[in-house]
Amino acid sequence: MANVVEVKVGLHCDECIKKILKIIKKIEDIETYNVDKQLNKVIVTGNVTTEEVIKVLHKNGKNAIPWEDVQAQPNC
Repeated sequence: MANVVEVKVGLHCDECIKKILKIIKKIEDIETYNVDKQLNKVIVTGNVTTEEVIKVLHKNGKNAIPWEDVQAQPNC
């Protein structure tokens, strides 16, 4: 069964997006992936966990947090 993983990642420019897509494509067992530049959000579907996606992004120098953590933060 496919999981939908959503993480917040800094998407500052087109080069950042290209690097993140290149990293994501290398993850095994992914079916689809998408980037929402406005929300700084990466969505990955497949046989992966949030922890796996974040670990791969961190390993490649990208800061990432689970999307649920972003939504749980109160607006100041």
